[in-house]
Amino acid sequence: MTPLNAIIIDDNFNSLQNLQQKLTEFCPDIKVLAITQSPEEAIVLIRQHNPDVIFLDIEMPRMNGFRMLDELDEYDFDIVFTTAYNHYAVDAIRISAFDYLTKPIAIKDLQNAVERLVGHHESHTRKKFELLRQSLAEAKSQEDRIAVPTSDGLEFIPIHLISRLESSSNYSKLFLTDGRNLVVTRLLKDFESMLNPYHFFRIHHSHLVNLKYIKRYIRGDGGQVVMQNGDVIDVARRKKEEFLKLFGH
Repeated sequence: MTPLNAIIIDDNFNSLQNLQQKLTEFCPDIKVLAITQSPEEAIVLIRQHNPDVIFLDIEMPRMNGFRMLDELDEYDFDIVFTTAYNHYAVDAIRISAFDYLTKPIAIKDLQNAVERLVGHHESHTRKKFELLRQSLAEAKSQEDRIAVPTSDGLEFIPIHLISRLESSSNYSKLFLTDGRNLVVTRLLKDFESMLNPYHFFRIHHSHLVNLKYIKRYIRGDGGQVVMQNGDVIDVARRKKEEFLKLFGH
């Protein structure tokens, strides 16, 4: 049969290359037309190439995969979602009959997903996406949280409400999108290990930021980031290159 034309969208360049290589080497029923780290560019590529399937990363700093699909007026391609962790959306994806792959992507899992695509390639993506929306709305109420100690117990904070964290000696200060600041007797490195899978990045010895709340980057020796609430935070010189690579620069 004629191979299915595919586009791969993932903000991590290594993940892009890895998936492209595996598809090329182990999945002859897929022809990769284009790869991109940018959801905005992906929208242009999709309209230009009209692919049969896209492999779409769920979480990307500027625009996540679900929001990217919202930007498209119409589409009839299949979607295989990819995720680096057990995202709360995985159950919703499964319920809505889309396929998904967990990183690092195993060759056998990829081949099985492609086999399902070839056997059931269809044009009901819009209906499935509407079902996905409904399932996501239910899943969000159970999304990932962290337990933060308070004077009288624990407070469970949804991770998406944390815009950044700042270290101060043996304490960490959490800045929440609802305007609250919480001081916690826990080291920043402890939060770093917990939050890295959720697109947090330690831009400085004293600062861990949620990438989706960065508004702009100001060039400099290390540079600075401006958060959506206006906070300006230094980027360490040694972190600059790694940080900019996250955004394709």
